[in-house]
Amino acid sequence: MILQVAIFLAGLAVLSWSADKFVYGASALAKNIGISPMMIGLTIVAMGSSAPEIVVSAVASINGNPNTAVGNALGSNITNIGLVLGITALIKPLLVSSTTLKREFPLLLVINLIAVYFLYDGELSSQEGIILILLFIFVLAGMAWISLLVDKGDPLMNETSDEIPEAVETSHAVLWIGMGLVLLPVSAQFMVDSAVHIARYFGMSDLVIGLTIIALGTSLPELAASVAGVLKGEDDLALGNVIGSNIFNLLAVLGMPGLIAPGILDENAAHRDALVMLGLTLLLLVFSFNFRGTRRINRVEAALLAGCYLGYQFWLFA
Repeated sequence: MILQVAIFLAGLAVLSWSADKFVYGASALAKNIGISPMMIGLTIVAMGSSAPEIVVSAVASINGNPNTAVGNALGSNITNIGLVLGITALIKPLLVSSTTLKREFPLLLVINLIAVYFLYDGELSSQEGIILILLFIFVLAGMAWISLLVDKGDPLMNETSDEIPEAVETSHAVLWIGMGLVLLPVSAQFMVDSAVHIARYFGMSDLVIGLTIIALGTSLPELAASVAGVLKGEDDLALGNVIGSNIFNLLAVLGMPGLIAPGILDENAAHRDALVMLGLTLLLLVFSFNFRGTRRINRVEAALLAGCYLGYQFWLFA
């Protein structure tokens, strides 16, 4: 058991590091060929925050564990809102000021409703997987288009530009991309295998493995990015990391088991976990666009988000 825990932690560390380096290389390469920082931020960087979940979901599906993959998608979104934003806004209340984020919030809600609808019959079909992946491509294209229309005074533009690496040689950028492409699936394989061994030891189901151990592990990059962003006063970037990650989780991550291992799922995914995810998303919307007009997630609201996450974890294990 100790060996499996060590393998899981090592796999998680390599997964997070390789995902970061892949995004670093891809962002640097895109900048070198003339793509705007805003487009890079809304596409490559945003997608990169979900890279660990996407790869882990694909590996779990290939290994014949679609419930783990679905649990990873739903659990990561629950963790991102409850734990990541809860901790971030406890450190410093989050001001919602970017018009870009105001456009992304309704999109997140619509995608949540689509995901809940697809899962509600207890099955994820190949057709539904294809639809989710096509929507993922459409959303990426839409974000690229939005980046061309963003007002230069939008706070997210300056915050995004600061995240793009400067003066990186193209050969080095390509090297980081190649290294990420190799290490991401390898580390994900070790991480999923060890997580399954650990969970089996404690009698956990495939779904709960994805909802807890793997979801928490793959959400750590979002937690680090959001806390770092809010400490630098980049509230929109901190919130944008979570919104973008949750959108991509429900499209690319949830689409993987539909494409690779379609079939019947654990009924709790639809009748418990998807509804918890939708409820937290609605709560986040209420807090972000409150009736007082401040558009701020304060510490009381942050504590409520974190409390919901802890209560959900207690519900899973109780």
